Amino acid sequence: MIEDDFYATVKFKSGEEIFAKVAATEEEDRTILLVSNPIVIQEIKSRSGSVGYKIEPWLKTTTDDMFIINLSDILTLSESSDIEMIMMYQDYIRSSNRVGTDNQSNISRNMGYLGNVNDTKELLEKIFNRSQE
Repeated sequence: MIEDDFYATVKFKSGEEIFAKVAATEEEDRTILLVSNPIVIQEIKSRSGSVGYKIEPWLKTTTDDMFIINLSDILTLSESSDIEMIMMYQDYIRSSNRVGTDNQSNISRNMGYLGNVNDTKELLEKIFNRSQE
């Protein structure tokens, strides 16, 4: 029988720490966790002292979003009711689903793209030549 899903921070015996939506279930003589879209969160501090977070998928070389983990591999498990953490997790999952399998976004002038190397080289040469006259 699968218990209701809940958000949790999972600390493995290996030292790894993930945040995910988790459901516990009994299978034969052991308890396993079904972990959905696990992420790793890293706190980033800027030089000015402000704090942000970097969110990455737990496993970077797979497209799977559901994992089975033996309870015996877990050091501790903490259910989360932190709304800010849950919202960051949901936003990350939504944005990664929107991108789908194509992880490249289109380049636009708003992102700083001005042209290809040859066009830019020509433009800079014209500017340089005009300044030499």
